[in-house]
Amino acid sequence: MTDTMRNALDLVGDIHARLAGGAGLNDALARILEFFHADSGTIHLMRDDGALHLEAASAGIPEAVLNIVRVVPVGKGMAGLAVLRKEPVNSCNIQTDATGDVRPGAKATGLQGSIVVPLMRDGAAVGALGIANHRERTFTEDEAASLMQIGQALV
Repeated sequence: MTDTMRNALDLVGDIHARLAGGAGLNDALARILEFFHADSGTIHLMRDDGALHLEAASAGIPEAVLNIVRVVPVGKGMAGLAVLRKEPVNSCNIQTDATGDVRPGAKATGLQGSIVVPLMRDGAAVGALGIANHRERTFTEDEAASLMQIGQALV
């Protein structure tokens, strides 16, 4: 087990305790961003309508972007694709991404390196956790696995 994964397990315990103590998802998101040295992030949860709804967002995301990502269909954008595929969606630079995984609204953030992981419960994707940086960044496999573990503490 790598140091990143070991430290992520500590963060999982911290997030569990904070949520049990009444802290909200915005507090959990702030801790996740701090841990990964990321600049921005969002948490979406699946609702009964089958779409992902924005439940937490870091400060500084433009209101126009928040309006676009308040409800995300499964299969659309990085969050929707992570849920559909049940695996992380990673982009070194969402500004120049040519895979089709990144939607124009994400590009409006000015962010570059980004990853979104599905939030899994009992084998089902029930939400998405996304973090990003203002600079290019490719998140490692260990970081992606750690984000998946941390995400389980959120649902």
